[in-house]
Amino acid sequence: MRISVYQLKPRFQQLLQPVLQSLARWGISPNQLTVGTTALMLLYGVALALYPGCQALWYGLPLVLLVRMALNALDGMLANATGQKTPLGAMLNELCDLVSDAALYLPFALVPGIHAGLVVSAVVVASWAECTGLAALAAGTQRRFDGPMGKSDRAVAFGLLGLLVASAATPGWTNGLLVLVLALLGWTLRNRVRAALRALG
Repeated sequence: MRISVYQLKPRFQQLLQPVLQSLARWGISPNQLTVGTTALMLLYGVALALYPGCQALWYGLPLVLLVRMALNALDGMLANATGQKTPLGAMLNELCDLVSDAALYLPFALVPGIHAGLVVSAVVVASWAECTGLAALAAGTQRRFDGPMGKSDRAVAFGLLGLLVASAATPGWTNGLLVLVLALLGWTLRNRVRAALRALG
């Protein structure tokens, strides 16, 4: 079952075409965009970690995650449009995604009332899900992006969690959402393994 926000990617890419053309005109390389995006996410993550009581930062997280999704889509689009697809770019894309996830999501563990173990577990299991997608590629089939809790879905979930934190929601809501994220991550792992094995026959 391939239920995921990732399925909206083609439409999202169409909306980004004007930005893509501007980036190509300015001579920005895909790798520069990938690394620059990660640096911005690290800075925001550090700000969240240093000031976990700042409501404005948590209210801003959904917007930051949306910007991250756009920039992540643009680096691949730029590589294809300018003929700059490289093995280094593919490696940076995967590594920087994991770094950005950790930078933006681990600071939730510092918020009073949120169970730190749930946050850390979600980040760890999310990395397993991405490694499972890559393992499919290593096994000889396509990279798996199956949901229901892929990268884009996690952005939606943690964006919502950021809004809950900013609005001082009770721990029952925040921790309940994290439990749901973990359950869906487990389902995602299962889906990616099953889909890869089916593809391999």
